[in-house]
Amino acid sequence: MTPLSTVRFGFIGAGQIAYYAADAVLRHPHAQLVAIQDPHLERRTTLQNKHALEHAHESVEELLANKSVDAVYIAVPNKFHIPLAIQALEAGKHVMLEKPFAMNAAEAEKAIATANAAGLVLTVGMNQRFSADSQKIKQLVDEGVLGDIYHAKAYWMRRSGIPKLGTWFGNKEIAGGGSLCDIGVHMLDLCLHTINNFDAVSVVGATYTKFGHRGLGEGGWGLSDRSEIAFDVDDFASAFIRFTNGATVQLDTSWACHQAESNRHNVEIFGTEAGATLCPARLFRGSAGLPSMYEIVDELKLALKMPHRDRFHNFINHLRGEEELCVTTHQALAVQKILDGIAESNRTGKEIRLA
Repeated sequence: MTPLSTVRFGFIGAGQIAYYAADAVLRHPHAQLVAIQDPHLERRTTLQNKHALEHAHESVEELLANKSVDAVYIAVPNKFHIPLAIQALEAGKHVMLEKPFAMNAAEAEKAIATANAAGLVLTVGMNQRFSADSQKIKQLVDEGVLGDIYHAKAYWMRRSGIPKLGTWFGNKEIAGGGSLCDIGVHMLDLCLHTINNFDAVSVVGATYTKFGHRGLGEGGWGLSDRSEIAFDVDDFASAFIRFTNGATVQLDTSWACHQAESNRHNVEIFGTEAGATLCPARLFRGSAGLPSMYEIVDELKLALKMPHRDRFHNFINHLRGEEELCVTTHQALAVQKILDGIAESNRTGKEIRLA
C-alpha cells in the first residue's frame, strides 16, 4: 500500500451515525470529507449543506467513480455492508465498514479476499476500542499485570433502547439480528480485543424477542422513515463462549428489558493476578506482602497508545503509514463467526463448535 498524505473520504449513507463520523473525519488535519451518497434526497442534502461538501451523489456508482475519493465509509443497513464493500474495493477505494461486519462469515470472507487481492485496507469501525478507559486496561493486559485471564463478562443492557421502531433495524432480512448485532457486537469485540483472545472454539447462546414486536422499548435512534416492516429480531441475547486456551466469556445484551438502570455496559475481566473493568477503567488486586489488604485502583495514570481516541483517526493514520490498524479483518471475522454461532445455537438448542 502506498501511503496517502491526505485521506479524502466518501460516505455511503447519510443516516444519523454519519454525522458523528463526519465530525471525526474533519477533526483530523490530514483528512477531508469530499462526497456523500444516499438515495434519500433530504438526508444527503442536509449532510452536504452542514459541511459544505462539493459532491452529493444519488447513486453508489457515482460516488465510486469520483476520482477525488480515496476511502469509503459505509453506514447503511447491514444487508448491504458486504455488497457495497466489495463494490468499493473493486473500484479501488479503501473501506471502513460500520458494524456488524456482515450478515454472516461467508460474506465477510468474500470481502476480505477482495481487499487482499486489491491490496487495499478493509476494516470495521469498532469505536469502543478507542476510549481512554479501554486503552488503559488493554495496556495492563498486554503488560501481564492481570496474569492468566480465565474469564470475562461483557454486557450492554438497555431498559428501553430499541432503535426507531418500524424501520430496518428491527427486520431480520435486512439487519440480520437485533441487539446482538447492534450493541452486543460492540462489547464482544471490545472484550476479545482487550484480553487478546479471538480463538473461540465453541458457543452456546439464546436470543429473545419480547418487547419490540409489541411496539415497546423504543429508544428513538435513527433517521430512517417508518413503515409497516415487521419487528422480528432479538431484543435480548445471551451467550457463553469457550476458547482454545480454556478461557470463557459470558455475553449479555438487550435493547429492552426490565432492570433498575436505563443503561449499563461494561467488560469485567478476571485474571490470576488481578481483575479489571473497562467502563470505567478499574483494577482490583491484592497488595504485595499484605495479604489482608486489597487494592482497588480507580485512577490509572497511563499514557495512551492512541491519544486521539478515535476509530477514524486510526484508519487515517494507518493509510498515511503512521499507525498500526487497530481492527484487523482476522479479528472482525472471528467476531462474526461467534455471532453466527450464537444464531445457530439459538436455532438448534445446541452448543456450536467453531473450530
